Amino acid sequence: MERIVGIHIKKLPEGYYLATSEQIQGLVAQGRTVSETLEIARDVARKLLEAQAGRRGEPALPTVSESFEYQLVVGS
Repeated sequence: MERIVGIHIKKLPEGYYLATSEQIQGLVAQGRTVSETLEIARDVARKLLEAQAGRRGEPALPTVSESFEYQLVVGS
């Protein structure tokens, strides 16, 4: 089942991007591009949710419905 997780991305002074989430405690990911950072964050989120599910059951995150808004980042 796919779930929606809010991610905050910040560009660091060193040029890297840092992703965190208020919804998943411990989610921190860093990458050279927004795409790379999101890919790493997705993997980290999946692992954290799997670990939490074993201890606390299913997380209280919204599931993907038939329609939702998504902000697409496009490089030039």
